[in-house]
Amino acid sequence: MRPCDPENGIPAFAGMTNAGTSGVNTHSNTAFIPLQYNRAMADSSPLTNQLLIAMPALRDPNFARGVTFLCQHGEDGAMGLMINRLSEYRLGDVLAQMNMTSELAEVIDAPVLIGGPMQPERGFVLHSPQGEWESSFRISDRLSVTTSRDILVAMAAGEGPRNAIVTLGYSGWSPGQLEQELRDNAWLTAPASEEVLFSTPLEERWEAAAHIVGVNLIQLASYAGHA
Repeated sequence: MRPCDPENGIPAFAGMTNAGTSGVNTHSNTAFIPLQYNRAMADSSPLTNQLLIAMPALRDPNFARGVTFLCQHGEDGAMGLMINRLSEYRLGDVLAQMNMTSELAEVIDAPVLIGGPMQPERGFVLHSPQGEWESSFRISDRLSVTTSRDILVAMAAGEGPRNAIVTLGYSGWSPGQLEQELRDNAWLTAPASEEVLFSTPLEERWEAAAHIVGVNLIQLASYAGHA
């Protein structure tokens, strides 16, 4: 199996590079973070497998009211996928770009999310760890991210993982950048929740993720606005 590397995300999305990621992004940079297959379990930091929840004061248009799942964090930086930004595409559009088809309405109509502003032409699948895939990175016992075409072939046939999110692009931080943003109170962190990742409606994920750690972001925003 090859390493799962953001540079080698599923190269399926020719003509799909907009995906709603326009705007200045101050919370990522052009470096990508290599994801070494099967090393996450041993080398992960406490932030890996966490949700990054944008605080109400964060105004960056790419991340405002956003929730990002951190796939990897370490001394080389961090890489994650946003889980509550809807792109203009459906999975059927992605499959068509790859000369694949599906007869399953739930596959064709499945939403494709904006994983972040970096390399929006690349595809990433965050999923429960069923199956063996050519280029896949195990984040935990319950979650993996895969970047090879074979997983989409399986999904098109209705044989993919039980739970999966398909994203365009990813979010990345250079060494020390995310730690500084956390010190600046740009983000709230919470343990990853499969319910939030795969079941909660997109428009509710920002608040639901914060509720994991007992924070009401609406009240927090109201308080900040009157401070």
